[in-house]
Amino acid sequence: MVCDCQCSLTFPFLLSVPEVQNSVALQVNYTQTEICALESGSVEISCTYIKKTTIIKRLVKNTMWSIKSNEGTPVDLISDPDYRGRTQYLCHPTGCSLRIADLRESDSAQYQFTIKTNNGRSYTSSPGVSLSVTALQVKVKKLEYTNSYCKVELRCQSSCQPKHQSYIWIKNGQEILRGTSSSVFVLVYPADKYSCALEEYKEFPSPSVYAPQLPSVSISPTGEIVENRKVILTCSSDANPAANYSWYKEDKQKPVSNESQLIFSSIQASDTGKYHCVAANPLGRKRCQQKHINVTYAPRLPLVLAIPSGETVEGSSVTLTCSSDANPGATYTWYKEGDKSPKASGQNFVISNVRPEHSGSYSCVAQNTRGHQSFSVHLTVVKDPSVKIMNIIRLTLVVLMLIPVVVLCLWTRKGETLSTGTGPIEAAEMMQCASDSVYQNISA
Repeated sequence: MVCDCQCSLTFPFLLSVPEVQNSVALQVNYTQTEICALESGSVEISCTYIKKTTIIKRLVKNTMWSIKSNEGTPVDLISDPDYRGRTQYLCHPTGCSLRIADLRESDSAQYQFTIKTNNGRSYTSSPGVSLSVTALQVKVKKLEYTNSYCKVELRCQSSCQPKHQSYIWIKNGQEILRGTSSSVFVLVYPADKYSCALEEYKEFPSPSVYAPQLPSVSISPTGEIVENRKVILTCSSDANPAANYSWYKEDKQKPVSNESQLIFSSIQASDTGKYHCVAANPLGRKRCQQKHINVTYAPRLPLVLAIPSGETVEGSSVTLTCSSDANPGATYTWYKEGDKSPKASGQNFVISNVRPEHSGSYSCVAQNTRGHQSFSVHLTVVKDPSVKIMNIIRLTLVVLMLIPVVVLCLWTRKGETLSTGTGPIEAAEMMQCASDSVYQNISA
């Protein structure tokens, strides 16, 4: 499609030749100085020229079109790689036209006509013709939104749209409306796609507008997510107009980010959880499936306990237990101070029938693929206090039982001594007798 911004004017380009002094030998006229065309369409830029002398007819070798440039000699568009296969010259003895097909926005430029002469000179017109290439677009204005559809106003427009044009509206590839109005009011459902075209150029419709498709999420870097490293979650969705994005953690209502990328400059264990993104534009919104972020980290400083706590009684049992926060979960190994070989593995280390040689410091090493940590507990073994108490009780009983026996023995022997004259040796024998008698009674 071509929209003429200025028409029916001539712009002379005069070429004077030394052989014809003080006279105008050649005149070139452009019919337009500004042309606006739609992307993917075609355009024709034309000029006419008048050869006034036979000398000029002999001097003109060839003609060409080029783009205005400050880099020196103009380049023939026919040989320009960016235009190859899309340009055509339609020239005749009094004029020449440049036709460009499959227009692109990059074709927007100032085009000039050039004449080359037999004497090696070239003469380029100025300022030339300004070409602006623009795309036909559908602008969206949201009026109402529900979970199942969106009510919107669609407007078909471009920066060089002509007046009094007939418009065609297309839904999901099928024409649904034709008329002079550049806007329509429609209900847009998630699978709907709308585009427009100008009736005269219906083979060049605008790009379709549609609600966001199911977003996809990528994580960088891939693989295991390690604490304190930079992690980026990127959300993308095919949508026109382009989607806006929001990130949410778990099922919280408030977004944690309103950008397409959720960036953790130094991810922490507390960032572990499920995340999802929402892509939205005026035609609808779409939520991606939740993405679980599992942050791995080395074991924290272990907590080591002895159960029961305090001093450990000889002959009893004690359980040493170790726990550490880690992801992945830690394995546990027990060492006794001074021993190189491990004493046990597992979170709990049970020592049955504790003996004095079990006294000492025991360390627990918590380890996973990210690292390790250790912590110690001291075990003190003491004799059973009940044994001491029983010994004291027994000794007391011995003393209490020994006193009357000794008294009895002494009383008996005293009588015998008085009658027979027994000496100290006999008194000692009485004490030994009394002692033997008590122990016999205790043993019984």
